[in-house]
Amino acid sequence: MLQNLLDYLTTTGFQFITWQMLVMWGVVAVLLWLAVAKGFEPLLLVPIAFGALIANLPTRGVITSELRPDGVYETATFNVEMSPHQASPDAPAAHTPAHASQTYKVEKVEGGLYDFISQGIKLELFPPLIFLGVGALTDFGPLIAMPRTLFLGAAAQAGLFITFMGASLMGFTSKQAAAIGIIGGADGPTAIFLSNKLAPELLGAIAVAAYSYMSLVPLIQPPIMRLLTTDKERKIRMKSLRKVSKLEKLIFAVLVMMVCILLVPDASALIAMLMLGNFLRECGVTERLVKSAQNEIINVLTIFLGTSVGLTMRADSFLAGGTLKIIVLGVVAFCVSTASGVLVAKLMNCFSKKYPINPLIGSAGVSAVPMAARVSHNEGQKYDSGNYLLMHAMGPNVAGVIGTAVAAGYFISSFAN
Repeated sequence: MLQNLLDYLTTTGFQFITWQMLVMWGVVAVLLWLAVAKGFEPLLLVPIAFGALIANLPTRGVITSELRPDGVYETATFNVEMSPHQASPDAPAAHTPAHASQTYKVEKVEGGLYDFISQGIKLELFPPLIFLGVGALTDFGPLIAMPRTLFLGAAAQAGLFITFMGASLMGFTSKQAAAIGIIGGADGPTAIFLSNKLAPELLGAIAVAAYSYMSLVPLIQPPIMRLLTTDKERKIRMKSLRKVSKLEKLIFAVLVMMVCILLVPDASALIAMLMLGNFLRECGVTERLVKSAQNEIINVLTIFLGTSVGLTMRADSFLAGGTLKIIVLGVVAFCVSTASGVLVAKLMNCFSKKYPINPLIGSAGVSAVPMAARVSHNEGQKYDSGNYLLMHAMGPNVAGVIGTAVAAGYFISSFAN
């Protein structure tokens, strides 16, 4: 009986538990606490945390992985048995390549559940498709009505490039530094997209940092906003935005897509999907497609993207020395991006005294849509309850989405090869 029990225990997963796994369980608990108890980005943090928990359990049939020499855990590696067989002699010559003496037939494909699902990250499908949903949910009207807020979205990208330089000085390669710097854009899908291309070995740490700081926007940004503005500036009331026509919005979506792709072709996948979703939203004749993009598509993808990212957070890679550096550099990037937007808004007021900008909306230049815009609005109402900044803040907020995607494209074109 005792021997039978011992034999059974050898088939369980308890023998594979390590202290590193226990530490990661604690990290998972913190992420779930932030998401469930505090309500910080639960739609993102819950799937990531659950994926991280699965990654740090001795699972079978979920995912297979192999550590490559460069530190990347290669997932979605299937056992494929292929047997050669001669092409059919009856096949028409026009359909048979002259150089092909034989074709191959797939006999067997094996892999765990997430070997297949995580292909959405490896093949760069999930982030652009989530941008489709983001575009369908986004109103570019405030940006069109007040084009100068585009400068605020651009200014917020300063954190990306300053952090890129800082990461380079700390010993990261140029590719890794670029992937870390994108955290300052507070755009999770873009951070994942860029990390997968340039630094897949850092994907888990960068994704967690990006989404964590997005969820902490209401805590991180207000102190910076107060530090850099005066009481008088926080009470500035901005002119009401004009109504933007449907035609303007449609032309905007097409023109921005064309200009961005021509300037930075490597951002094409993100920008094209963003503007496709927005065009579907604004054209008024594709209601079913818009509802699908806004709900079913983006919701399913969020689950798969989050859990796939979480599954990259294996203890032996996530607890490496560089992870703490990434967390620190990420908050630096985010703070610099926030401060840059506020300071540029103050600078713009030096040249536009007739129609001043409330500097609080400059912090919305990061891409955390629409949370950053709500933070700007809520902060303004603390000093003037009748001051409504939400729609004004949406201008730099959506400009930040475009700006971060363009910055990612620039990094890819500069370092991918």
